[in-house]
Amino acid sequence: MEPSASSVSLFGPIDAILGPYIGYILLALVVVNMVARAAEHGQHVKQARDGGADALTRSPVRVATNALLLVGAFYFATVEYHAGIVLSVLVVGLVIADLFEFESRLVEARREIDIERPKGSIAASVLVLLYAAYTSLFFLIAGVWDAII
Repeated sequence: MEPSASSVSLFGPIDAILGPYIGYILLALVVVNMVARAAEHGQHVKQARDGGADALTRSPVRVATNALLLVGAFYFATVEYHAGIVLSVLVVGLVIADLFEFESRLVEARREIDIERPKGSIAASVLVLLYAAYTSLFFLIAGVWDAII
């Protein structure tokens, strides 16, 4: 008898421990990432005002949550194939947007203009938040969804 797709375990004990909760973990990481992004923006405005472009630094909390989101999304792809791949693509887009947004803040600080909010990163993080919430909290609306669809 061939094992079903849901019974296949790529990481063994890790799947038994993290597998059922990875959606919730990723959702929490996205929220922490968004809070860290807001704090980093305030830090960038203060750093640019006080020390110019040379003073701007990346927030270690946001960088760590980006890294954890990447690893978690790739792991999620081993647990839930379709949802994991979609979330992985969204998280990779978020990380790329963060790289470009930081460079934009450096340019703004060098030109001594107002530091803007990282709009691209905010949009990408909202997409990641919505999809992570959809995959992990769908059970809350499943009854209504099934009645409509």
